[in-house]
Amino acid sequence: MDIIKTNTTIDFMARRKIALILSAILIVLSVFSLTTRGLNFGLDFTGGTLIEVSYPTAPDLGNVRSALTDAGYVGFTVQTFGTARDIVARIPADAAAEEGADISTDVLAAMATVDQGMDMRRVEFVGPQIGEELAEQGGLALLYVLFGILLYVSFRFQWRFAVGAVAALVHDVLIVVGLISLFQMEFDLTVVAAILAVIGYSLNDTIVVYDRLRENFRVKRKGTPVELANLSVNQMLSRTLMTSVTTMLVLIALFYFGGEIIHSFAYTLIMGVVVGTYSSIFIASTAAIALGVSKQDLMPVEKEGADQPDVEVIPERFRSS
Repeated sequence: MDIIKTNTTIDFMARRKIALILSAILIVLSVFSLTTRGLNFGLDFTGGTLIEVSYPTAPDLGNVRSALTDAGYVGFTVQTFGTARDIVARIPADAAAEEGADISTDVLAAMATVDQGMDMRRVEFVGPQIGEELAEQGGLALLYVLFGILLYVSFRFQWRFAVGAVAALVHDVLIVVGLISLFQMEFDLTVVAAILAVIGYSLNDTIVVYDRLRENFRVKRKGTPVELANLSVNQMLSRTLMTSVTTMLVLIALFYFGGEIIHSFAYTLIMGVVVGTYSSIFIASTAAIALGVSKQDLMPVEKEGADQPDVEVIPERFRSS
C-alpha cells in the first residue's frame, strides 16, 4: 500500500533479493580475481625508482620504451605526466641489479638517446621495506575507518544501522578492489586515497537514507519496515542520482583528460560512485531490515511524567488577593 505520495514510487525492496544475488556474484568474482590475479601494486608498495623528465617536443612513447628495453630494463612503465612533453618512467626494484643513483643515472642516459635536449625534473627512490610498511599502513587505515564508522553510526542511530552501514561499505570496497584486480589497474597510494574517498561518499548516501528511514519510523503510524524503507529510498532518490551524475561527469572528464598518471585514481572513484550509489539504494536498507530494525528501536525514550498535560504556573504577583 502507498503510505504517502512521493515523486517516485519505485518498489526497490521488492527487488532486494535480486540485488543480493547480484552482489553475491560480484563479491565471488572479486574474491576469485584477488586470489588468482592479485593486485598490480605500484612502486609505492613494491619499491623502485620514479624518474620524471621533460623533452623539448612530445616524444614517441614507443621510442622511450624501446630505449629502456635496450638498456636491459623489464617490467617498467612509461607514461605522460601533465603535458605530452613530460614523461614519467617507473622502474621496479627488481628491474636491474643497480640500486638508487646507479639506476637513475642509467635510466636518464637511456631516455636521453631519444632526444638530447631532455631535462630531468625529479628522481624518487622507494625501498622494498618502505613499500611493505606503506602497504601495511594502508590496510590498517581502511580497518580504522570501518571501525570508526561502526562506532559513529551506533551512537548516531542504532547498532543495527551501524552493522548495515559497515556491511554496505565492506561490500563496496571489496567489489571496487576486485574490479581493480580484474582489470589490473596499478594499485598505489593514490588508489588507497580513492578507496577512502569512496567509503566517505558511500557512507554519506547511506546516512542520508538512514536518517530519512528513522524519521519515517517515528512519524508514520502505519507501514512495515519494508514499506518505510521503500518510502525513504524514493524520497532521497532524486538527491542521490543528481549527486552521482554530477560527480560522474567530473570523474569521467578526469579519467579521459587527466593523463595516464591518474587513470587508476579516477577509475577507482568512478567504480566507487557506481557501486556506492547501488549499495545505498539496495544494500544498506536491506541489511538494516534483515537485522530486524523496528519502530521500537528508534522511538525516543519517554520521560517520566511526559504523558501529563503541561500546567502553566501563574507568578505570585499576578494572583488576585
